[in-house]
Amino acid sequence: MGIFDWLFGKKESKPQAKPALAKQKELQLEKTSKALNIDVFWEIIEKSLKNTNNQEAQIAFLKKELQQLTLHEIIGFRIQTDALLFDTYSSEMWCAAYIMNGGCSDDAFEYFRNWLISRGKETYENAKENPDSLINEVLEEDYYGFEDFWYVALDVFQQKTGKDAYDYIDYDNIHKNEGKYVDFEFTWEEDEPESMKKICPKLFEKLWDE
Repeated sequence: MGIFDWLFGKKESKPQAKPALAKQKELQLEKTSKALNIDVFWEIIEKSLKNTNNQEAQIAFLKKELQQLTLHEIIGFRIQTDALLFDTYSSEMWCAAYIMNGGCSDDAFEYFRNWLISRGKETYENAKENPDSLINEVLEEDYYGFEDFWYVALDVFQQKTGKDAYDYIDYDNIHKNEGKYVDFEFTWEEDEPESMKKICPKLFEKLWDE
């Protein structure tokens, strides 16, 4: 330090912290309507089931797996989830959910089908064909639902980019999602237990408490 600097107290400039990349510029990513390959999707689910034994651990495992995907693939995981939800939006599946949970609101039915997807391909396909097959998934639980599963891809996308994944989903070109469910007439009545028993006799016998 020179005498001039010593006398007049030259201030050293501090290095400026660099902002995060996501904040330096807008995310350059086109909207997509492409679902993640179904085989890749189910492979991720099966790995999560083999390596975890509860929902909290499964979500943590899924997040690590999704972190390895591209941004479009992460979005695709959510799009594929929505398509699988769409394909199980039926009166018969709602009956199974109602019996298993002792009641089932609109939101609870969404979370129930997310739980169904989280149980893997075989369980999903069997239940899609015959909801009463879920008798094989009955455990000592009071509630069958998995809300966090629905948001796992959105959470990972936000963690990686600081952005909302919804802004990068091309809903105009997606035909299977929550906003496009086809209305149906219920084939059972909650105040007529026998109508539920006809659809899911095994679940009804084991779980229904009048």
